[in-house]
Amino acid sequence: MYLKSSLQTLLLFAFFVLVAGLTLPVPDLYAAEQVKRVHYVEVEGVVSPVMAEYLLRSIRDASEQGAEAVVIQLDTPGGLDLSMRKIVKEMLASELPIIVYVAPSGSRAASAGVFITYAANVAAMAPGTNIGSAHPVALGGGEMDETMVKKVENDAAAYIKGIATKRGRNAEWAEKAVRQSLNITAEEAVKLKVIDFMAENRDELLEKLDGRRVLLPSGERSLATMGATVLEVQMDLRLRLLDAISNPNVAYILMMIGLVGIYFELSSPGAIFPGVVGAISLVLAFYSFQTLSINYAGLLLIGLAIVFFIVELSVVSYGLLTVAGLVSLVLGSLMLFDTPDQFVELSIWVVLPTVLFMSALILGTGYFALRIYRKRPVSGIEGFIGEEGTAVERFGRGATGKVFVDGEYWNAESADEIALDCRVRVVEVKGLKLLVEKV
Repeated sequence: MYLKSSLQTLLLFAFFVLVAGLTLPVPDLYAAEQVKRVHYVEVEGVVSPVMAEYLLRSIRDASEQGAEAVVIQLDTPGGLDLSMRKIVKEMLASELPIIVYVAPSGSRAASAGVFITYAANVAAMAPGTNIGSAHPVALGGGEMDETMVKKVENDAAAYIKGIATKRGRNAEWAEKAVRQSLNITAEEAVKLKVIDFMAENRDELLEKLDGRRVLLPSGERSLATMGATVLEVQMDLRLRLLDAISNPNVAYILMMIGLVGIYFELSSPGAIFPGVVGAISLVLAFYSFQTLSINYAGLLLIGLAIVFFIVELSVVSYGLLTVAGLVSLVLGSLMLFDTPDQFVELSIWVVLPTVLFMSALILGTGYFALRIYRKRPVSGIEGFIGEEGTAVERFGRGATGKVFVDGEYWNAESADEIALDCRVRVVEVKGLKLLVEKV
């Protein structure tokens, strides 16, 4: 009876615990589910395929993870039109609010950066920054004729006006930035309604974003960024590597390493290591060239220089091919990234040391190879020519006598009268007999 009563009491207690668990919320877990997250992406440098891939991946990852918004902290001198259009297209189609923040102080959103800033749902700038100079230019060192210039300019102007209209920004100034390369400060950008507001730092940015309504493809949405957790998005190792080799100076050095490696592999077939290093370096360099839109005339001149250096090893040109190779190497290097944009220029302080080092390396190798080629043989029968020895017996013209040369006794003949213990020099080797002369 007592056991039955205790069991009933236990079951009744378990029932009340279950009901309480179902009806009462768990404060900690509930609060954790309600925390908003803002993904913060910092990009600096040239707008390139690497930057485009990085931003597109960051936006898509943030959308999949249910982020409140994505903030892109931007500092760029501009870049490739194709990469910029990929970024803008993703931003305009995104269901996730995207904020572009030109920061920190001293940063800029120039050229392609203007288009990216205009495409944001909310655009902000830090004090001491500037935006503008969006006139399109030709990459690859080529000159555009007047008709092509107009086509490219009109296309860019229409593109940015369309973006400005969609985002409710100043379309008139945007067109002037493209056609006249206008550039303004952050304070002027606020007055002209190019951007939405200024923010001193990230905290102030998130504070001003809170409650702001943005227009997405699916409709209007209000931002809730106050107290949001900021997740700083980092570029992975692969993209960091690709971004590093996209620098024109790094790409140039990689190409030179590749050409030197191939040169040594062709000069000494079977070395393997120079060929492997050279091939890998050339592949990486060509990836960078695709990104940077190089001048192919400069690339051909550099390739021609390597051909001249290789031919010099087998053709007696008295240094003319070497001089031609050096001239081609210098001219090709200077022409390789000959464009109006400073961000794809090759530094002369990278060109000169690289050219001098490469020339010294190739010329030094050629010099030592020539010395080895002209050096008298020191082994085999040919190695006896010019060796000196001593006559161990007397012999005359037409007669055969014994001589001691290089630690061995040889039969020898001479056109001179050879006395005992006379010093002799080997002139010719005939089978197992030496032709000697008196020293």
